[in-house]
Amino acid sequence: MMLVGKNIIMRTVEVEDAEFVFTMRQNKTKTKYLSVVTGTIETQKEWIINYKQRENQKEEFYFVIESKDKEKLGLVRIYDFQHNSFSWGSWLIKEDAPKTTAIESALQIYEFGFYELNFENSHFEVQKRNDKVIAFHQRFGAKIIGENGSALLFDFKKNDYEITKEKYRKYF
Repeated sequence: MMLVGKNIIMRTVEVEDAEFVFTMRQNKTKTKYLSVVTGTIETQKEWIINYKQRENQKEEFYFVIESKDKEKLGLVRIYDFQHNSFSWGSWLIKEDAPKTTAIESALQIYEFGFYELNFENSHFEVQKRNDKVIAFHQRFGAKIIGENGSALLFDFKKNDYEITKEKYRKYF
């Protein structure tokens, strides 16, 4: 599966991406607010094989974010499908990626979740100390609806996204 944006392509992860995924997940700076990943490239391959079964069941989707010339720029996952809501996260973008990569990948995730999967809502959590990502989601229009230990709980409705989408129209 492939999602095509203005400057990026997001395609579902394949076993051949294991080294890239593992390397990104081992970057201590980028992953300090994510769950710790242990193991090896081989265990990452096994994880991807198991993930592909969940993808085939349409339970979750894990994307590699690439430039139009196929340079790998990052990763993002959409998962935890509940009644009418999806979550997304595991969002990692390389330090040297174009500045628009974050905005474009977020827009593509919302387009996919709201219009392809037909959810009406997005729910997700962000670690309280992750100020940049909290600010990013608030600029997008997501609302903090609670706390869960060290995380803030966010809610973002499709109707709010449609307003936000107009603000970011130039990224489509």
